Amino acid sequence: MMRSLFSGVAGLRTHQTRMDVIGNNIANVNTTAYKSQSMVFQDLLYQTTQSASGANAATGRGGINARQIGLGAKTGAISTAITTQGSAQSTNNPFDIMITGESFFVVSNGKENFFTRDGSFTIDGAGNLVMSSTGYTVMGWQVDEETGEILEDTVSALRVMKSENLVYPPESTSQAYASGIVDKLDPALQSKEGKIMTLSFYDALGYMYTGKFSIHALDEAGQYYVQLDDILDEDGTSLVKSFNLSDIKEIANFGGEDTITKTSLYRMLDTATYEDGKYSMKYYPGNILDGYASSQLINAATTTSITNLTDGKLEVVEGTDVTVAGTIKLSKSELQAPNFNLIYAAVTETVGAPPQTTTVTNYHYFGPDGQLADTADSTNKTDLDKWTDSLKKSFPGVNVTKVSVKADGSVEMDFEQTFKATKKGTYSEDTGYFVGDEIADPLEAYGLAGSEDTSYKIEFVSPDGQAQITKTFTYIGNRLVFDTDTGLFSYVGSPDTDAVTLDFNENATSRQGQAISLTHFSDINIDFSALTNFRNGGTSTANMTSGANDEAKTGNGRRRGAMTGIEIGQDGVITGYYDNDQTKVLGQIAVAKFANAAGLAKQGDNLYSATMNSGEFDGVGQDITADGDYMTSGVLEMSNVDLSSEFTDMITTQRGFQANSRIISVSDTLLEELVNLKR
Repeated sequence: MMRSLFSGVAGLRTHQTRMDVIGNNIANVNTTAYKSQSMVFQDLLYQTTQSASGANAATGRGGINARQIGLGAKTGAISTAITTQGSAQSTNNPFDIMITGESFFVVSNGKENFFTRDGSFTIDGAGNLVMSSTGYTVMGWQVDEETGEILEDTVSALRVMKSENLVYPPESTSQAYASGIVDKLDPALQSKEGKIMTLSFYDALGYMYTGKFSIHALDEAGQYYVQLDDILDEDGTSLVKSFNLSDIKEIANFGGEDTITKTSLYRMLDTATYEDGKYSMKYYPGNILDGYASSQLINAATTTSITNLTDGKLEVVEGTDVTVAGTIKLSKSELQAPNFNLIYAAVTETVGAPPQTTTVTNYHYFGPDGQLADTADSTNKTDLDKWTDSLKKSFPGVNVTKVSVKADGSVEMDFEQTFKATKKGTYSEDTGYFVGDEIADPLEAYGLAGSEDTSYKIEFVSPDGQAQITKTFTYIGNRLVFDTDTGLFSYVGSPDTDAVTLDFNENATSRQGQAISLTHFSDINIDFSALTNFRNGGTSTANMTSGANDEAKTGNGRRRGAMTGIEIGQDGVITGYYDNDQTKVLGQIAVAKFANAAGLAKQGDNLYSATMNSGEFDGVGQDITADGDYMTSGVLEMSNVDLSSEFTDMITTQRGFQANSRIISVSDTLLEELVNLKR
């Protein structure tokens, strides 16, 4: 009878333990990443009152089972559903991380490592990634400063916001490339300035500069040369000017000096003559009189003539004044428009002395002041001066000699304008042009003129004036050659090369003798292989871009950047983003995995520690994606407690507890009856 009492007590105890487990589960229904527990019962001991016996063949008796009386129940095991994934709760906090899978975060209190599924992390004052609840540091792998790659070594605290990670250092540009079309019909290629290309690049301090380059056509088909013209700072100021230098070559070199010699036959210009080994030139007034060709009155005049002739000729030297007379007709609408602003009116006047008077109608222009601005009588100097003053506002140096107004409002005006001769020659009224004396430089007859980079030499002249002339052209830069059959790039600088270098000097010396360091610049390797020599409507599109011509844009260079954000990838890699369009790997969160995760010991604060039955942590950890697990940023794992299951278990536990209490009550009644026997 006493055994049933003890069985009831054992049952009460085990059901109380199960209720404790259920209560703890329900209490942690909202605990981040909490893993629910469950308990199983196990029968306790048995008292054997009669052992089992086997069958006896000799006597013919059969065997009997053992007689055993149980002594109650005990707690068999309390297990944790540690591999059951909790639901996801979105927080939009980039430092909140949920693990999908069976891995664990590794955290440390500075002395030992613990393991957790609670990914609610934050950054502490020292820049460490820590648990927001305990301040334990999150452990992971660091970055190799030289390669930028993750070092999978013994885990250590992830200090992602250390000072060197808050900024991205500047880097000088080391690579660039040219691309686009060089159209041989582009007139810019034949001009002095050439086809301009610009290259934006950085120095080692993160300052941006703009290199100005130009492409120029050579005489050979498919051949050009590229030269460096200038380098500008961020304010658009030339470094040659700001450093007070003489030439861009004192800062950087782009190619070497190359000389091209070509001999060709040239014919004289139509305005040149050759006789008895002597050259002479015809100069029309517009060629020899300064300002003649640009004079609006001369261009609008109906007739022009040079006035100061002697016997129909005029000899001039440089600086001689030449007066040109002209007649111009101005319409009524032109005179009433701005520049003149005159008012046209018909005026009836009485002329002659009585009794020989006559009434006539004259047509006049009046100025804005109401005063007469013209007269048909050229002897009235006052009115002529008014015309002259009006014209001088738009045509300086004009002298009006006669004005006559027509009935339709138009005006015919004679004027004179003086120009200075720019060359020596003799004007003939018969021919209408100046003839120069023997030309000092015969190249003028062929329209050629030497310059700093080009010189000409006459080899021989035929009787009709055709000359064989050798042109010598020198440039500083790099020759750019295309295949004339395909229009594709052939080489730049020298055969079989795709790229040339913008080579910066180490220092320069200003005109005042001041030393200027240029070591913050890095040489830039510029690839030209992406250029083509196709037709493009007479427009070239060639330009330069910093960085190599690949997806990575290696060697692009950059300015100093400040951190603008952090991202944690599915593999736990922490990446920093900067306002100079750069990214940087700051570390990687490592995880631990155990052969028997349920064997981990709970330490409170959502922490676990390794036990002999869970397996040991090797100190290094692993990449979470190695076994198909992954991390999700901005999300936390919720508790995996199932309330419906817990409440059901609570009901059965309650009924079990009640039943065991009845055992004690009944046993007590039986004892009471036993005691009452003596009465």
